[in-house]
Amino acid sequence: MRYSQLLLKTTKESKQYDSINATYLIKGGFIDQTMAGVYSYLPLGLRVLTKIENIVREEMNAIGSEMLMPTLSPRSLWEQTKRTGIDILLEARGANETSLKKNDSSFIINPTHEELVTPIAQKMKPSYKDLPFAVYQIQTKFRNEARPKSGLMRGREFRMKDLYSFHASPEDLQEYYEKAKEVYMNVFRRVGLGDDTYIVKASGGDFTKDYSHEFQTACETGEDTIYIEENGEGWNKEVASDKVQATSVEYTATEVGNIFPLGTKYTEAFGYRFQDEDGQQKLVHMACYGIGTSRIMGVLVEKFHDERGILWPMSVAPYIVYLAELNGDDPTVHAQAETIYNTLTEAGVDVLYDDRKVSPGDKFSDADLLGIPYRLVVSKKTGDQIEVKRRGETDAELMSLDTCLEQITN
Repeated sequence: MRYSQLLLKTTKESKQYDSINATYLIKGGFIDQTMAGVYSYLPLGLRVLTKIENIVREEMNAIGSEMLMPTLSPRSLWEQTKRTGIDILLEARGANETSLKKNDSSFIINPTHEELVTPIAQKMKPSYKDLPFAVYQIQTKFRNEARPKSGLMRGREFRMKDLYSFHASPEDLQEYYEKAKEVYMNVFRRVGLGDDTYIVKASGGDFTKDYSHEFQTACETGEDTIYIEENGEGWNKEVASDKVQATSVEYTATEVGNIFPLGTKYTEAFGYRFQDEDGQQKLVHMACYGIGTSRIMGVLVEKFHDERGILWPMSVAPYIVYLAELNGDDPTVHAQAETIYNTLTEAGVDVLYDDRKVSPGDKFSDADLLGIPYRLVVSKKTGDQIEVKRRGETDAELMSLDTCLEQITN
């Protein structure tokens, strides 16, 4: 992509937002704030979000199949599960006076999808031969968040992957549940958070006497507190109490995912039973599993940045290479930049080619702000070589195009 053709405008204004991720993502032209807790993902931001979600998708495909459910559902489904009173719900009515007069029905803007997926599964999978199975989706969610803040960390509208599994027995559910933990950690490792993400026990709520589990990433700006034992066992502050040992390590953290054994709460509400081998009708057991994909994006910025901007991990960076052409009026320099751009692109490397007629300082500050892993510079000074610098490092190195390509692709 050529910078001049991209919907991208960075800003050097000194304004600081309420979080590091909001400040750098807005200044870098990744997102644009519509109102408190609601953002547009601009082309650069959407590239990052898409890479995160594709990693999630690849890992989820190992344990489930993807589907997509609607944003709206009738209020009656939520009345059936007795969840109309929860404070995360939003209700929608007719969009104008005319429609209000014709249709005063109430709809729920779904914050989660147990009320939809359970009746669907009931229609499609009625027998023990159909169990177990799992489905997931990646979708925009809405919450009636009273205090949206911290950029992508706590919003009224956000992206989430939610997966639902269905089982013939608690034992089968538990086996799948443990597998889901492994797959989740694969996700966090691949996006660059694996070394700092812990599985901690949390409240089971109204669904189970056992614990649910949160995936918490140690982060100085997080809102949660977790305790990790020497054996790796962890607790969130809500349930830690007397379980914390003198040797426990306390972390400030941010929740990036959770998994929750639901038991038979929803299947009982909808009468979802299966016929077992003996012809008996038994309730299906369920669990749900969430990952905040847009929150991951915010957490990455909170953890990986310096005073100049973002430092994206290679796996989710919007582009791998920031190619800066200096002295672009010089035909030789321009031809060299075009050759490098075409060669890298043909080799499958994502390149943002800064072909603007602006000062070198503007290009270098943008390269740092955007956090692209490699900065390549061509100018009269570099001759027939390329100046290569990794984001976050101070020293640059001159090398040939072949050597540069080898380093980037390896």
